Amino acid sequence: MLFDRDIAIDIGTAVTLVYIRGKGIARREPTVVAVDRQSGRMLKIGEEAQKMLGRTPANIIAIHPISAGVISDYDMTVQMIRELIKSVTSFSLFKPRVIVTVPSSITGVEERAIIDATIEAGARKVYLLEASVATALGAGIDISRPDGHMVVDIGGGTTEVAVVSLNGVVECESIKTAGGEFDDAIVKYIRRRHNVLIGARTAEELKRGIGCVYPRPELSYEEVKGRCLITGLPRAVSVSSTDIIEALEEPCERILETIHMVLERTPPELVADISENGIVMSGGGSLIWGFDRLVSARTGIETSIVDDAISCTAYGCGKMLTKLGDMEDGMINLARRRQMKG
Repeated sequence: MLFDRDIAIDIGTAVTLVYIRGKGIARREPTVVAVDRQSGRMLKIGEEAQKMLGRTPANIIAIHPISAGVISDYDMTVQMIRELIKSVTSFSLFKPRVIVTVPSSITGVEERAIIDATIEAGARKVYLLEASVATALGAGIDISRPDGHMVVDIGGGTTEVAVVSLNGVVECESIKTAGGEFDDAIVKYIRRRHNVLIGARTAEELKRGIGCVYPRPELSYEEVKGRCLITGLPRAVSVSSTDIIEALEEPCERILETIHMVLERTPPELVADISENGIVMSGGGSLIWGFDRLVSARTGIETSIVDDAISCTAYGCGKMLTKLGDMEDGMINLARRRQMKG
């Protein structure tokens, strides 16, 4: 069939997912590009690029083409999207139609850049969908109804808090406090507390292993190795789950403040709906133990994490592939279109 190769791309700061209509998620790659510093040539993308880092000559560098949900390196973004599209449509004679998720707070210039980059990478038509709308769809929320739902998506580079109703975003706020900043906070804490320097990857392993933002029923410990800042020699230190709560306190506060700010700006009727429907959390950052409990405790609103927190937005974006006939090229806010038609 002509449109079997319609594609949805969820471009994240840390991970990019590609969803093919009728097939589901076909690619899940770190948003990293390995580049030859001398020639400027792209060598590898995703997982293969990440494996090259630190194990190759100094002339090979890593570029993260997406920063805080928007393009920071246009040429590399084009090449990365081209590689992804090519890998999933290699046997198709037709250029695909592509939906790309974007932050609700995106500017007109950033919007244009994503459309142009995706067209240049080989798309026939490009549709942009707010990530929070896609997340709500992926979580199985009926967003066509006139009641309000709050979505908190904690990704690798940004946290987006949005209230969704009538197929569109009513209120939203995006901040650059997310997974990457959690890792930095753990590195700084261990440096301050133990005079030991650990790498970002070790911090991420700690976060996934014993990381929590709310007291666990049982205390957990993990030993980490790093470089002692006094002697310059390797040193191992024991870190507890309580230490991680302390380390992540500041970034968590910023996310909680953003949730409160969005609730304050939301119309009272929709706030009443949210207190009934609850808050939905997604993104890799939401998987840190106790995040849902912390948000519940601080807002008084029942909070839950979606089933597949990392892929939820991509699944929601994939659901929109069946409605491409009703969408217009470029930025789409379904609520705005409905009002224009009405």
